[in-house]
Amino acid sequence: MVEVAAASAAPERHIVVRPLRPADVASLESLIRSVENFSPAEMACAVELVELAAGPPPGADDYKVLVAETSAGGPPVGYACFGPTPMTRSTWDLYWIAVAPSVRGAGCGRTLHAEVERAVRAAGGRRLRVETSSKQDYDATCRFYQRVGYLPAGRVERFYADDDDLLILICEVKD
Repeated sequence: MVEVAAASAAPERHIVVRPLRPADVASLESLIRSVENFSPAEMACAVELVELAAGPPPGADDYKVLVAETSAGGPPVGYACFGPTPMTRSTWDLYWIAVAPSVRGAGCGRTLHAEVERAVRAAGGRRLRVETSSKQDYDATCRFYQRVGYLPAGRVERFYADDDDLLILICEVKD
């Protein structure tokens, strides 16, 4: 578990990152549905992975979820979903990372990502792979990944739709 101070007009809050609990599923579904640029299909997929991670194996073995919440309590304000990439020795996928609008820009996403890196490193992982959209709605997402160390590794034109390429980004996990 790690804490980071979150900037806000309210009294200072701290962000606490912890493993997923089964009781978090409904709150995380609400958080996922609040993300402006997620399509209905993306929302459904993200919720499905959280449900798998919260359940018994094999889903819980394939998908890991970290949850960010404020030390003051209340619902989760962010989460990250990740897991080992099948048929690789040390590559992991970062499937989703999302932060509530109330804490964006306060370091919650960076803190979640650092904890994902820590968990991946502890499991013997050496790199993280992200797949994301080239649509303008995802520009802030791409900038976030660049800030935390991802580099472009590939692009598949017209992957999601005629006007939406698949971007593949790779981050070497820091020691």
